[in-house]
Amino acid sequence: RSRARDKRPGGGLGIEGLSWGTLGTRTTVRVSEKKEGEMNIEGGCYCGAVRYKAEGDPLFKGQCHCRECQYISGGSPNVTMAMPESGFAYTKGSPKAFRRSDLEDPVTREFCPECGTHLLSKASAVPGAVMLKVGTLDDPSVFGMPQMVIFTIDKQAFHHVPEGAAVFERTPGG
Repeated sequence: RSRARDKRPGGGLGIEGLSWGTLGTRTTVRVSEKKEGEMNIEGGCYCGAVRYKAEGDPLFKGQCHCRECQYISGGSPNVTMAMPESGFAYTKGSPKAFRRSDLEDPVTREFCPECGTHLLSKASAVPGAVMLKVGTLDDPSVFGMPQMVIFTIDKQAFHHVPEGAAVFERTPGG
């Protein structure tokens, strides 16, 4: 098992509102931040054919180094902000969805059918969430920094892991 790296005072993961829950054999992480009001986020693909809006408090902000994310991103880690699925809607166009058939429990990846921009992922390990790809946000600066970095077991030498984030070889509890 991997241990979280946290050098901040107080020990633990140092992430406000972190709670662990187990769903079957999977461990889920929910992170909430204290904020005034909900976030209202808009974004879309590179060509503009697909647009979305997301409302609510981010469940977590993460950076994933798994090989699947490296394929999707073109070699870099994937940076995502999980938002409540109940506050998410496409406002223009319809995405195409893809799930690998050779994996036991693959994520569903939604992307623009015209330009191929990867918009979001949905995973059974994170029920009720859509994991928005930060590069598709109209204002990516709302992301700030990742709270956790996962699948560092697949990290490449040229990948950067930000200081202060909880770091996991696979997933929290995995």
